[in-house]
Amino acid sequence: MTDPNQPTPPSDGQQNPYGQAAAQPLKPADDVLWGSLAHLGGIVGFLPSLIIWLVLKDRGPFTNTEAKEALNFQITIAIVYVIGLVLTVILIGGLISLAAWVVSIIFSILGFLKAKQGEHYRYPFALRLIK
Repeated sequence: MTDPNQPTPPSDGQQNPYGQAAAQPLKPADDVLWGSLAHLGGIVGFLPSLIIWLVLKDRGPFTNTEAKEALNFQITIAIVYVIGLVLTVILIGGLISLAAWVVSIIFSILGFLKAKQGEHYRYPFALRLIK
């Protein structure tokens, strides 16, 4: 006796356990086409190769292999992009901090020299928060 909670296996090979028609294998030319499109999709990021792999991995061995390869490469490139972005932010942030430090020293010395002569000094740029 079979368990009514378990899906029944397909009897004719044309339907999966959920009553949907089984996907037909890709023709060899289509298999090559989708495998190559997975690589070309890398121009816009990893999503095309991910979608192709998820949708067509069981329908063609060439598409499965090439989409996985393209997806792995695009994930690697995405990681490199993130590392580059972090390094750029750190580098730019470091340069901005360095520039701010130099400007602070220069304008502080200029303000000191003016005030030492008894003249008012107004910094060329500052948020006037305390009035």
